[in-house]
Amino acid sequence: MEIYFLTHNPSKYEEASNLADQFNVQILWKNIEYEELQENSLEIIATKSCERIIEKNPELQKFVFFLEDAGLFINSLNGFPGPYSAYVFKTLGNEGILNLMKNKGNREAYFKSVVAFYSNENIELFNGVTEGIITQAMQGDGGFGFDPIFKPNKCDQTFSEMTLATKNLYSHRQKSLRELFTSLTAFNKK
Repeated sequence: MEIYFLTHNPSKYEEASNLADQFNVQILWKNIEYEELQENSLEIIATKSCERIIEKNPELQKFVFFLEDAGLFINSLNGFPGPYSAYVFKTLGNEGILNLMKNKGNREAYFKSVVAFYSNENIELFNGVTEGIITQAMQGDGGFGFDPIFKPNKCDQTFSEMTLATKNLYSHRQKSLRELFTSLTAFNKK
């Protein structure tokens, strides 16, 4: 079975492909840009994104694919930027978030990932969450997005300072994809 990961982000594909190899699942990258929906829930965004992609690209109905949406939720900012993380990163970036956090004692935050898997006209969702803190300053030069300012619990490195293999031990995306790949592996054994 050919499974496509629909994303415009090569770093996301690299993370997913690295993990898929551990499950003997081969995923193919389909570099497709789709509208970044603005909704209050990652689950709604992932589901509606799948539906809109199929509406605009009806030929994809015969494919098996998944897409992923993620957000950074900061406790002292009432969950901001949450499902608006991509937009906030483009407009404020890491420095903007650090400025918002300047006088905040509570630096707890979490990353959440939602994978929407499409097969045979059905959409199934898989979730992953990683709790941690927002650092005082950017650290590291790897990764992407908010990786330089997020340090997972029980770690002394930000996502940006980790190797891909280490990041995949902790990341929210790894957790949601692990659920997906476990599901696919179990299905293939039947």
